[in-house]
Amino acid sequence: MNSVKDAAIRQYARQLDSVAQKLVGVSKPKEGWIATMRKALGMSAPELARRTGVTKPAIYQAERKERAGGISIQHMEKLAEAMGGRFVYAIVPMDSVKDVLNAQAHKAAEHTVKRASAHMALEKQSLTPRQIKDEIERLAEELLRDRPSDFWEAK
Repeated sequence: MNSVKDAAIRQYARQLDSVAQKLVGVSKPKEGWIATMRKALGMSAPELARRTGVTKPAIYQAERKERAGGISIQHMEKLAEAMGGRFVYAIVPMDSVKDVLNAQAHKAAEHTVKRASAHMALEKQSLTPRQIKDEIERLAEELLRDRPSDFWEAK
């Protein structure tokens, strides 16, 4: 990779890792964000319906859709605004960008090394478990340094 592209990738990774750290422990409430915010405000479904220009059943349907994961971002934004809030969404790594990259590199390296090791075993040239582990580590580092075009293909 070139240095400009590397710098951009590092900047994106820092940005995501920073957001992920801020969101540690944040998860969707059991009832969903719509119902939780509405109830925290002491706002009834009919009141929210009036504020958004929809029917009371439409509010309950939106709450159900949110819990099921089938509500649109646009709809969430509209409901949040009607309750004096803002809707925020994010895709962040479970741990860090580096961890996601390392996991993929190790997965790809393990696949490659084990496939090669199986061929070597057929030729009576098996590697020891320690040699296999060392080769996986070496190859994973190489894959991280010079990511091939198929880096993200399922292995």
